[in-house]
Amino acid sequence: MTLPAKSVELIERRAQLLGPNVSTFYDEPVHFVKGEGVWLWDADGRKYLDCYNNVPHVGHCNPRVVEAICRQASTLNTHTRYLHDGILDYVEKLTGTMDASLDTAILTCTGSEANDIALRMAEGMTGKRGIIATDATYHGNTALVSQLSKSNIPTVGFGLDQYFRFVRAPDSYRNPDLDGAKFADAVAEQIAEHENSGTGFAALILCPYFLNEGFPDHPDGWLAPAADVVRKAGGLLICDEVQSGFGRTGTHMWAHQKMGVVPDIMTIGKPMANGHPVGGVATRSEIIATFREGYRYFNTFGGNPVSCAAALAVLEEIEEQNLVANSKSVGDHARNRLNLLKEKYDFIGDVRGSGLIFGAEMVLNRDSKEPAGEFTERVINAMRCRGIIHSKLGHHKNTLKIRPPMPFSVENADLLFDTLAEVLAETPLVA
Repeated sequence: MTLPAKSVELIERRAQLLGPNVSTFYDEPVHFVKGEGVWLWDADGRKYLDCYNNVPHVGHCNPRVVEAICRQASTLNTHTRYLHDGILDYVEKLTGTMDASLDTAILTCTGSEANDIALRMAEGMTGKRGIIATDATYHGNTALVSQLSKSNIPTVGFGLDQYFRFVRAPDSYRNPDLDGAKFADAVAEQIAEHENSGTGFAALILCPYFLNEGFPDHPDGWLAPAADVVRKAGGLLICDEVQSGFGRTGTHMWAHQKMGVVPDIMTIGKPMANGHPVGGVATRSEIIATFREGYRYFNTFGGNPVSCAAALAVLEEIEEQNLVANSKSVGDHARNRLNLLKEKYDFIGDVRGSGLIFGAEMVLNRDSKEPAGEFTERVINAMRCRGIIHSKLGHHKNTLKIRPPMPFSVENADLLFDTLAEVLAETPLVA
């Protein structure tokens, strides 16, 4: 495939106007100009099935969300230092989906901001600064939160790296931990290191379904032992539900419910308003009170009426369209299709997922489980050329990451796997 002249021009302009190293997906980047439901169209009118984007959670250009944004934008938009019922209606409905202890929220513009606030809340509640995360995760890009991405820690960071320690990301395929005890022990070791260093332990932050880590296959309740270790040490558990929340697992509204824990703090972002920039922190009222007393925090755009209207429309759409149940039924079908491919191809080492998070880990050899990262990359690019977009992730970047919008159907899944079967048949394991 040769890139259209317009795409070449856009790539050149990006380098000129946005600076170097601005990432794009695929060997031949796509120029998308339109979206609807689970579909995207490029500048030449070609249609693509979106099997990747969780930001348009209830579908690209969802009519309910679009109408809510337009209606509120044409009426009023301002900051939260004036009284407005929109933010109260939204937070009330949002926290109504959670444990009763998570009864209060702060709204932001991004998940990065939400996680930044969460870490400061942990410091405020414990008086300590030691944070633990996994070594293959991502939680955002503020100066503080960027320190959590061990694979891409910035070369300058205001000396903040001293406050962060890491545990090996769980791997159900290569290092099974059926009851979560190994992971809990690893967390306990890093807690002790924080305490011995004089920094002290404040919080463990993680995605409860470990999406960036390759969504390992763990039984419900798996996180409970780690949560017990954290609480025993006087720390807080922060669950980043930016990717895993809003019913995506198909079993629960929030992945932490599936994993058997109630976090002290929960953060959300990208899918919250279907692409409108909204993020949030939900927690106990006493934690927010302590934070408010210790930090002078205000966000001009966080919780504005338009953002809240969009976010409320997402919750209504999830409920009225029964999208959590859809996630489970379509996800079950998708994994059945993937397992059929696994029976046929030895390079599919493992199939896993829950709801509309699913994928397969590609290996050069099933016995050695040697990662097939380059092969995975070729598969993804071949799928893009056939009008299917998805990505890869995990420690070895060899796990297909399939995370489509929530209205994804059985028919969509069949198109995905019919196409994947063709690509796997044509793509050599070793180039």
